[in-house]
Amino acid sequence: MSTGIVQIAITLLIIILLIKPAGSYLVNVFNYEKTKLDKVFGPIEKVLYRIMGVHENERMGWKQYVMALLLSNFVMTMLMYAVLRLQKYLPFNPDGIDNMPSALAFNTAASFITNTNWQAYSGENGLSYLSQMLAITFPMFTSAATGLVAAIAFIRGLTAQKDNLGNFYVDLIRSLTRVFLPLSLLVALFLVFQGAPQTLDGAQTATSMEGAQQVITRGLVASLESIKHIGTNGGGYFGMNASHPFENPTPLTNLVHILCMMFIPTALVYAFGVMIKNKRQGWTVFATMAAIFLIMLATVFFAEYKGTPALQTLGISGNMEGKEVRFGYSESALFTTVTTAATTGSVNNMHDSLTPIGGLVPLAQMMLNNVFGGDGVGLMNGLLYVILTVFICGLMVGRTPEFLGKKIEGKEIKLASIALLAHPVIIMVPTAIAFLRPESMASILNAGSHGISEVLYAFTSGAANNGSAFAGLSANTNFYNMAIGLVMLFGRYVSIIALLAVAGSLATKRMAPATIGTFRTDSPLFALILFVIIVVIGALTFFPALALGPIAEQLSMWK
Repeated sequence: MSTGIVQIAITLLIIILLIKPAGSYLVNVFNYEKTKLDKVFGPIEKVLYRIMGVHENERMGWKQYVMALLLSNFVMTMLMYAVLRLQKYLPFNPDGIDNMPSALAFNTAASFITNTNWQAYSGENGLSYLSQMLAITFPMFTSAATGLVAAIAFIRGLTAQKDNLGNFYVDLIRSLTRVFLPLSLLVALFLVFQGAPQTLDGAQTATSMEGAQQVITRGLVASLESIKHIGTNGGGYFGMNASHPFENPTPLTNLVHILCMMFIPTALVYAFGVMIKNKRQGWTVFATMAAIFLIMLATVFFAEYKGTPALQTLGISGNMEGKEVRFGYSESALFTTVTTAATTGSVNNMHDSLTPIGGLVPLAQMMLNNVFGGDGVGLMNGLLYVILTVFICGLMVGRTPEFLGKKIEGKEIKLASIALLAHPVIIMVPTAIAFLRPESMASILNAGSHGISEVLYAFTSGAANNGSAFAGLSANTNFYNMAIGLVMLFGRYVSIIALLAVAGSLATKRMAPATIGTFRTDSPLFALILFVIIVVIGALTFFPALALGPIAEQLSMWK
């Protein structure tokens, strides 16, 4: 146990040390000022702007920004769907993979354009190499970039003096050329060095020691794994995801995967403080997110360390079901917490095999959807709760709520409420429908409370754009492919549109100077209030569903 705690502490320390330099780099990328980076990336970007017909100095209001975001994502979705439906006839298919069925292709295209990366198929058996590159790896870059630039635009709206959120296409290109491509190249090279495959050759047939023939699938694994984690994408080249030795060969690659998942979400909170010229505000939001993260980590760690009553009766210490021995329960618990805090969805252990309380942690983090969160959108959801907290506190003291010197009024609260309420609606309603349909009930492999958790987890994962799953649910059916696909689309775009509308509204408001009566939002007191409001709203919204699933399952074990 002590060794596991030390490993976790070292990993968290490295994450903390990376926050400031990474955050400062993000500010340099998106502040539109001349920097030394222009000499390296500027010529490439200018060529891309010319090809796209983009005017680098043109600025967009929030409606233009949203329309550009939606249009580009729609075009990419259609391209991905076409590739998946026609992969049998396209090149780079040495293993002769057949075309993907229509419902599954819709689900997969929706999944990867929304940064969810939910997989109702096994990658090595369901995709050609061209599909892995164009329909999987390519949108891993663009979906991560879309989320990141949406957050940058939101931050600009908080401090702007007019409806000017920047230029979506410029932001997108800069995020790709200066953030995701360089980082992914470095990480991919390291993964190849550690043993991850990176080849266009087909599967290899090997003879085992017993004389049996074994087909070993390989492909462009390292390049997918790098952006998968840096872009908080999730998914996996293989069905076993990051527990597969080709995706995660060594303890060092496991460490790098964790660092990559937390790299941008944590750094962006610091960048937020720098961009609004109030670092204390950034650290206040960071402290709240970090407190929830540490509580969740401690919960799943001790739940897996203690195991179940049945294991304790047998004298077995710890729950190792569904876990790689080379990682143990400590690294599995850390990976579980990180992948659902950063809404990545990559797994190095099977979440379906966690103890009930251990399984509650990834569910709870996806339901909150603001514990650092995915690239960009996690910060936006966190700031959504900041705005709600400011509004509630303002009502309590009888003052007009203000955040960063701008008044929070009815329009902003209505838009924030849409983003807040959409999340539980698209989780609870489809979950209820699933239990009313006989064909969807047939996909549940476990009865009772655990079966409820499996279905609830699937729709929560889709709504939070996470992509991890409880493996006991056979989700590759027309109902689940269509339902989860729609949930992923609503979960992604409803909140982005609503929050960019909030940013556009705030951008047109005058800055009010701080007075002695101004409620400070960059203090430890505010961090505590924010923490309580996030927990209370999350508990009131989702506790009944959790009570039927993991909580009921845990109580049944104590009988």
